Amino acid sequence: MLKPLTLTLALLGAGLSAPAAAATTQEWRSCPNDKIGMVCTDLQVPADWSKPDGRTITLKLGRLKATGASEGSVLVAYGGPGGPGIALTQANPGWWAELRERMDIVTWDTRGYGEQFQGLSTGLQCSWTRVPLPGTPEDDAAFGRLSDTNRGYAEACRLKDPELFAHMSSADHARDMEAIRKFLGDGELNFYGASYAGIYGQAYARLFPGRIRTMVLDGTINHSTASWKRELEESARANERFLERFFAWCKANDCSDVPGRWRALIARADRTPVPTTTANVAYNGRDLQSFAISRARQGKPAWPDLAQAIRKAARADASGFVPARGARYPDQATGVTECTDWPRFADRKEMAATNARLRKIVPNAGTANTLATAMLGCIGWPVPVTNKPAPLPKGLPPLLGAGAWGESDAVARALSPVPGSAVIHHDGPGHTLYGFNKCARDHINRYFTDRTVPTKTTPC
Repeated sequence: MLKPLTLTLALLGAGLSAPAAAATTQEWRSCPNDKIGMVCTDLQVPADWSKPDGRTITLKLGRLKATGASEGSVLVAYGGPGGPGIALTQANPGWWAELRERMDIVTWDTRGYGEQFQGLSTGLQCSWTRVPLPGTPEDDAAFGRLSDTNRGYAEACRLKDPELFAHMSSADHARDMEAIRKFLGDGELNFYGASYAGIYGQAYARLFPGRIRTMVLDGTINHSTASWKRELEESARANERFLERFFAWCKANDCSDVPGRWRALIARADRTPVPTTTANVAYNGRDLQSFAISRARQGKPAWPDLAQAIRKAARADASGFVPARGARYPDQATGVTECTDWPRFADRKEMAATNARLRKIVPNAGTANTLATAMLGCIGWPVPVTNKPAPLPKGLPPLLGAGAWGESDAVARALSPVPGSAVIHHDGPGHTLYGFNKCARDHINRYFTDRTVPTKTTPC
């Protein structure tokens, strides 16, 4: 369960723990392997924010100073979870050139994601792996076996550092963000959260609503819903729209037969997986749906090959879906943060009811690439969900969202209760906008510098 908000605010309102406060005397020095003028420092924060005088861990902070007179800082996180803020900023300094004319760019390597992620903060000493998405358990015995399997993955990591493992949620990252804000001496937070880091931002808004000046959620998931059931349905509908765009294109081009083949192919694959020419690889219906959704959301350049892959699979050869490199099956990372953020199924009955409802709503996409499927990897997790979804609170300043197909809709749902907020929409494929869409970047920069909010639904 979440720690009481009043307790959290009281702990932070009283100031940082002694080790964290001591970090204010440290100097900023050139970052390791730096070639762009970025300076770094260390900040000590509690491993468990409910124990401010307990054990501390190190957060490595990086800063690009403003090229003009600085008017404050923008704190940047790239998501992942676990995206190394310092390395990613060093790799993409041009993204921030215009914003740096007026503001410092500050980032950090998030807690727990250490050397394997190029992170320089205290890391969990785990063998981080990607694992195939588990099959849907067909009976209680299979559900129990899945629980045991997931617990086995988790325990191998948890036992290395039980305290840190249990405090890896987006709410823990949000509390780290508040410590960074205080350390920098900023009266209010300016935050850019890309992809999964948008969930850090939503957690921060719930925990510290009075501390926000500006906040951008770019290409993220809606973690601020009063109904997780409804959000699962909306995310499934987004997947259905990816396939519907592809099918509409096919009907107007040379693959008008493909939409008619698709559902028959999925039904057959669910009964008997479709073989490939790759040894020991055959795909069931959900596998094919997952690959097809991923390709459909890439837009027109990927659609001709997708049409051919479906035709070939309809002839009992799914080789066109086998990835050229990497995992052969749809997979996901070990969910050390995700499994503390997402509600999970209590039992097989709940799982089966959810899956049946989603398949009825979206017959082409099914449960593939939804959090209902991703949550299967969290069944049996040895720590509870500590950062449950909840609506954003009243009293927030106008926030700004951004995203491409599907993403902008999710962000709009998250921000809908916040008066004056806006969302930048890109009617096309992609993931996040700031680094790749100048129109969106210009709007976001003006929002950070002048608090200028574009119209409620701005196309870019």
